[in-house]
Amino acid sequence: MKLNDALPALIADDLGLDRPFVKGQKINIKNCWHFSTDGNAVDHIFYDDEDFIAGMNRVYIVVKEYHVVILAFSLMDTHVHFVLYGTLEECNRFMHDYVNRTSRHIAITHDEHNKMDGVPIHYQPVDTDIYLKTVICYTIKNAPVGGIPYMGWDYPWSSGPLYFRKPTIWSSPKWLEEDSLAPLDSKHIKQRQILKTRNRQTGTVRMLGPIVFPGEYVAFEIVERLFKTCKSFNFFMCSSREDDVDSRGGTISHLSIPMQEMRQHKNETCRELFGTSSVKGLSTAQRLKLARTLRRRFNSSLKQIARLCGLVYAEVKDLI
Repeated sequence: MKLNDALPALIADDLGLDRPFVKGQKINIKNCWHFSTDGNAVDHIFYDDEDFIAGMNRVYIVVKEYHVVILAFSLMDTHVHFVLYGTLEECNRFMHDYVNRTSRHIAITHDEHNKMDGVPIHYQPVDTDIYLKTVICYTIKNAPVGGIPYMGWDYPWSSGPLYFRKPTIWSSPKWLEEDSLAPLDSKHIKQRQILKTRNRQTGTVRMLGPIVFPGEYVAFEIVERLFKTCKSFNFFMCSSREDDVDSRGGTISHLSIPMQEMRQHKNETCRELFGTSSVKGLSTAQRLKLARTLRRRFNSSLKQIARLCGLVYAEVKDLI
């Protein structure tokens, strides 16, 4: 992944990537988060390989619009995990956008509308380098722990195959061969068909058949510097347990999406429900319906939604 802004130096300093390893010493970090959706909320997010392929490419499309760095991720059939670096607000916006676009894909492809409306999005702060290593390995191991017959570093719908691989060696994945990473010119019409976006992409994107090479959007080099050695990586892969993450306690994210963005969502939803983008002519019952719809779709704070819908928070907080 190419990071062309100030983030590489910031990440290196925050994660202590250039500091010598001292056994037993933890490095306090900030701006790192573990996000996931609730796996018990829906029966399926991804139904087949085509859904997973679209989901992988969707990560590439969405992350380009946010000032965040993906350190690890895993797409499961009922939920997703992301380990992100960036401000909490920006990471939260990325996560909500990915979930909303996935919901739209399900509606178009499987005719199941609003499938992910109201699905809880959990997040945890990752406050030390030791816990970051644990969370990364927990994310990579999510598939085999869930009974899927893959080793964590070979599960195809994740960042697992990216770390500590060596090109030109027969035991490494085929995607490490230069010939298998075919660049797709931005002027080629197939790119927009594969990525399912109307936006033109600049430059070239390395592809693995119909999938954007995950190294285009996952900062796997930073993860390798974090672990420092393959031996350390293997140690955490073997020793990290589900309880090491779950016991820390997740939090349902009721963070407010930025007001300007939510105002746009409010206008679009209001127009969809009532044929107007203004709440001025709506009855109280209609405003409550709008508020409940926004709550389901965007999981933003009640105070923000009440304000957008012209309602008094204290009067409607138990009704939304």
